[in-house]
Amino acid sequence: MKLNGSDVLVECLLEQGVDTVFGYPGGAVLNIYDALYKYRDRINHILTAHEQGASHAADGYARATGRVGVCIATSGPGATNLVTGIATAYMDSIPMVAITGNVAVSLLGRDSFQEVDITGITMPITKHNFIVKRVEELADTVRQAFCIAQSGRPGPVLIDIPKDVTAAMVDYKPEPRRGARPFQPPKQERIEATIEKLAECRRPLIYYGGGIISSGADSELLKLAEKLDIPVCSSMMGLGGFPPHHPLWLGMVGMHGTLAANRAARECDLLLVCGARFSDRVAGSRSGFSPNADVIHIDVDHAEFDKNITASIRVAGDLREVLNQLYERVEAKKHPDWVKGIGSYRRTAKPNTSDADGSPDPLYILQTLRRFTDEDTIVATDVGQHQMWTAQHFEIRRPRSFLTSGGLGTMGYGLGASIGAQVAFPDRRVVLVSGDGSFHMNMNELTTLASYQLPIVVLVMNNSVLGMVRQWQKVFYGGRFSATDPKRKTDIVRLAEAFGCTGMRITKTSEVEPVIKAALQKGGPVVVDCRISPDVNVLPMIPPGGTVDEIIEEM
Repeated sequence: MKLNGSDVLVECLLEQGVDTVFGYPGGAVLNIYDALYKYRDRINHILTAHEQGASHAADGYARATGRVGVCIATSGPGATNLVTGIATAYMDSIPMVAITGNVAVSLLGRDSFQEVDITGITMPITKHNFIVKRVEELADTVRQAFCIAQSGRPGPVLIDIPKDVTAAMVDYKPEPRRGARPFQPPKQERIEATIEKLAECRRPLIYYGGGIISSGADSELLKLAEKLDIPVCSSMMGLGGFPPHHPLWLGMVGMHGTLAANRAARECDLLLVCGARFSDRVAGSRSGFSPNADVIHIDVDHAEFDKNITASIRVAGDLREVLNQLYERVEAKKHPDWVKGIGSYRRTAKPNTSDADGSPDPLYILQTLRRFTDEDTIVATDVGQHQMWTAQHFEIRRPRSFLTSGGLGTMGYGLGASIGAQVAFPDRRVVLVSGDGSFHMNMNELTTLASYQLPIVVLVMNNSVLGMVRQWQKVFYGGRFSATDPKRKTDIVRLAEAFGCTGMRITKTSEVEPVIKAALQKGGPVVVDCRISPDVNVLPMIPPGGTVDEIIEEM
């Protein structure tokens, strides 16, 4: 059948099972948007306020569903506005396809209006990118892009399409959905070596990361940990991959991780690493993280092996398959002394609720939110103190229910991500926990919440400062608070109402429960201005480059 390039693009999206795209129109993508109009009963388009919001929404959609998220932007500034969202997805291994328009092929390289070399710009932050200069190549390029985005270690792929290619006619032939490429099986000698080490060790620890979430291996992880009686900790990206109330759970490891998890990493004699990369926020001191442990690293990406910490055994393969093979072949073991001993380092955080008229404790706000929401609640965050408090205290109970920017640390990520999750799951509760600094980055997306009446509850931990940077200035820069007190006069409640959302405010402890309950019952988009103290810190904290021996538990 004869179709123009834009119709071919949309037909290929439908082939890949795409039901929703996030974007913003412009001159170079007008043909694509005309096709989206024709196919509007089959593909839902969500118009964001800014292209960055569209990229974060596609990311949030992908994290929440496990499917490929899709965003669209026009050429020039439209394309460059996607860059932060693409880099965010790249750092956290999120499958995404970004589609950009460009000037006609004959105008490329001539400094034409709204022309930019977006493939050159995004080369370091994509798994692969394409510029399609012939309409005959378009369909196969789209199919390749989706295959690459979800194969092996997931990640973003960009397709740049000049405007004349979207208008050109071509014979289109439908094809079945290709899906992801199959994984290479793990080498059996590595599996055998791992089984031997697991049988010999006396103080084992499982440290896992976002790979458990992306591979859907949480059940396999739980079964293996229980069979071998091994304590478990995770990076922030892995939260939700292990039950938070399980007796083997030690919590998050790293700079703002628990004392128990960091002590276990220090004292273990075997570290089984599952889909994690030993970032500097986990292993501040690479030599002091697990100094006496045999490190067994399981990952789908060969590039992660020995990048930060040298492993004694490297097992390349799909985590589900590897963990399942280990579970079926290992002998059950018990480590009662080790489990009890390391469990003695657990600490229970108690929020300060003694003064009903005092500033609300963010821990109390989060624990109250957790009590009033069910296990299917999806919580997104921005980046800063509120992100760490949420990771520490919200108790993420299900995989794909915690959406946060881990690797890039993108302030302003959360509002777009929560939009993507809510569009994907209209019947599930979606909550965004933000800070006033992050909120100001992309608060324009409140108009998207209002336009589509998305029932997202936004809690803004408003301490009127840039909290995490200020905390570092307090600890490491002698209390010299440079540019971290912006003295902004924003009335967040009135701002929310101006955008068409409901605004609420918490100013004291006694207001926490009634306001959060009212916000959750409201039904439409709600923004809650939570006025917390600027002097509340994220603890515990291991200094950059330090070890658990230098952990700060009080300030």
